[in-house]
Amino acid sequence: MTKGRRHAVSAIIDRLAMGFGGEAGAGLLLMLVAGLALALANSPLAAAYHDVFHQRIFNSPIGKLDTLHAWINDALMAVFFFVVGLEIKREVLGGELAHPAQRRLPVLAAVFGMIAPASIFLLVVKGRPELSGGWAIPAATDIAFAVGVIALVGKALPPSLRLFLLTVAIVDDLGAVLIIALVYTSGIDSGWLAAAALVFALLVACNVTGVRHAAPYVIGAVALWYCVLHSGLHATIAGVLAALSIPFALDRRGESLLLRMEHALTPVSAYLIVPLFGLANAGVAIPQALPEGSALLLPLGIALGLVLGKTAGVVIAVVLAEWTGFSPRPAGSSWAQIWGLSALCGIGFTMSLFIAQLAFPGQPALIEEAKLGVLCGSIVAGMAGFIALRLSAPRG
Repeated sequence: MTKGRRHAVSAIIDRLAMGFGGEAGAGLLLMLVAGLALALANSPLAAAYHDVFHQRIFNSPIGKLDTLHAWINDALMAVFFFVVGLEIKREVLGGELAHPAQRRLPVLAAVFGMIAPASIFLLVVKGRPELSGGWAIPAATDIAFAVGVIALVGKALPPSLRLFLLTVAIVDDLGAVLIIALVYTSGIDSGWLAAAALVFALLVACNVTGVRHAAPYVIGAVALWYCVLHSGLHATIAGVLAALSIPFALDRRGESLLLRMEHALTPVSAYLIVPLFGLANAGVAIPQALPEGSALLLPLGIALGLVLGKTAGVVIAVVLAEWTGFSPRPAGSSWAQIWGLSALCGIGFTMSLFIAQLAFPGQPALIEEAKLGVLCGSIVAGMAGFIALRLSAPRG
């Protein structure tokens, strides 16, 4: 693609982002895409919808990625995780997570907000060990969806609440990445893993030696992704690792390569990659996914984990932090607003759907049941959070 065309595509995506209203618009777009995927999966077009994403690509340049679904989940989502990694690094080095006093409450809330949903899930599926691998599905928060709901509430809420939600979600994302790397990994190929380690070391060396041009990092990131894809680790981990190697310090022109990359890729991720992922993964054929009897445990455990576990975990963390003097709750917020914001943390969607694919590989029936639980739980959590925040917002 020529430089002029790249600028044209970037301009179109930026305009789309502005038209939808920035971060809030990304959440609203994701809601529309999720609804479209559900409608297609339960319409006469269901077979065609499934074939588009799952029909085999016989001439795929990478053998492991032989469907459009695989390209989206293993390749495009690596870019999404790269953006997540850039955001985490920026926040840790120069943002809301840079100072211990600022990160105390979000980190505590994120930790409690992951432990409580996982505990509720395991309690619900007790006696069904084949389902226990899904414990991490309700542990993640979808930042785009949650911010979209806050936008619907309006501007009457204290800015500190939105900032708290964003920082909790960032720490939450980091926790989800660690879970994917440490838990949902099997069949490690030591040769490819060693190659990945070498590429990552070269990327770090570029940073340390003062390389500030984007090209070496882009080439290295693609090479790292290819090695990780064949190593047994999930390919998206390469996105986070590559992001950690990007320089945050200013160059001679007073610019940060990390900030430039984040600015360029955030709209692409939010308005192209994540919606494509939602379209490819949110389509659940409800009549087939709706189980009976004890099989209800999987979607029920996920939904309860998202709705009850996330809310309880975050609220308990905030109460404990304020009661012990560890950290005050967000400035200007009421307890009703804390409850509503905690409920919004139960919107799992993107990361929860992603983990569901990893938790039950080769078991499409369980993946569909897990998707149903994620969608139902996220909808209920979003509605509960919206109602609570709307009712608790000051009357203008």
